[in-house]
Amino acid sequence: MKAVIVSISSDIGYALAKRWRQRGMEVCGTYYKGPSSLVDDLNSSGIKIVHCDVGNDLSVRNACAQLRLAASQWDHLVLCPGTLEPVGTFEEGDFAEWAKSVEVNFTGQLRFVHELLPLRNKAGEHPPVVLFFAGGGTNNATVNYSAYTVSKIALIKMCELLDAEVPDTNFVILGPGWVKTKIHQETLDAGEKKAGANHQKTISKLAGDECTPMETVLDCCDWIVKADRRSVSGRNFSVVSDKWQSAGPLVKKLAEDPHMYKLRRHGNDWNDNIN
Repeated sequence: MKAVIVSISSDIGYALAKRWRQRGMEVCGTYYKGPSSLVDDLNSSGIKIVHCDVGNDLSVRNACAQLRLAASQWDHLVLCPGTLEPVGTFEEGDFAEWAKSVEVNFTGQLRFVHELLPLRNKAGEHPPVVLFFAGGGTNNATVNYSAYTVSKIALIKMCELLDAEVPDTNFVILGPGWVKTKIHQETLDAGEKKAGANHQKTISKLAGDECTPMETVLDCCDWIVKADRRSVSGRNFSVVSDKWQSAGPLVKKLAEDPHMYKLRRHGNDWNDNIN
């Protein structure tokens, strides 16, 4: 089997690449910041990696061109890029930075999907899987993180749209919860004035033992890439909240409810029948 991991030197991307490579899977991907010890380790593991700035369309095109041979007949396409910046209110922020964030968190990732989707392996044991990662904000207004939040919500809907348009491939988005990764440094760097209450919350989460273990995130990824299309494609899963570890009852419920784990007004409306 073969996997392509965009932002393979990110924390989740790196851990997933190492796990799958150790199991004998062919792995290739992109990195942004380097050289680094992680990049060196990936290279020494026999993983082909190319540099890419996901927020730059030309860079994405060039990376896809370099990966085209290594990525041919991929089974899993995993997209790990993410930035919380710019942290702060929409009104006071720099709009160019805001738009750049949307490109990193949303449109740049879809450029990869658009470029690499024709190279998927349609003859594998399981359908090919495109896996994105979600963030907070689907259940409330995440103050001071609007670019990140709106991009993640757009990815959730895009999974459903792609699922409807491309029936031979599974499109899934996974919310890992609070994981101790480098992305939280952006909140700490922004400070309390820009990040608001989330600044202290981040400090507390990272210092405590409530964060999602990386192994749990990887286990959920493994479950998703092997799951039945009817159960997972077009849906947004939570590593923390959903009962994927005892998948039987969950899979049954998912098969019964096509609206489950999707963006919906369905079941969230109110009709006034009072005369």
